[in-house]
Amino acid sequence: MSRLSLFSSPLLLGFDQFERALDRVSKATADGYPPYNVEQIGENAIRLTLAVAGFKPEELSVQIEDNQLVVRGKQTDEADRVYLHRGIAARQFQRSFVLADGIEVVGAALDNGLLNIDLRRRVAEGLVRAIEIKTPAGNGSKKPVGGERSGL
Repeated sequence: MSRLSLFSSPLLLGFDQFERALDRVSKATADGYPPYNVEQIGENAIRLTLAVAGFKPEELSVQIEDNQLVVRGKQTDEADRVYLHRGIAARQFQRSFVLADGIEVVGAALDNGLLNIDLRRRVAEGLVRAIEIKTPAGNGSKKPVGGERSGL
């Protein structure tokens, strides 16, 4: 039995990557740690903020893996500490965010237990391009109709 796809229309050529992205999002873990915010900070800028209190910069990693932004944290227990009560556990996490095409990571900063990751959307220029129609040798013109121009 084949699965019905949202992008199976013959009019949607090359959209299979979106279907794969939706599959990755649906398989994301349900763990809510660490909590995060997504904030629009400009017309084409986004800030992702994760609450990572207790993590040092060297215990965090931010990577891009196959159009996914992956944030990992791993705390290690310090052997010289003796706890009489331990209510704050050393915890590791992995949080993934699927990035759309054209989104790039600008930078990351850790400030007061908040990891801020700034993202920017590249603005694509509209482009109209004529495609040459080839014919067998000697049968008509090989020159494209129209020309290249941008702004649409």
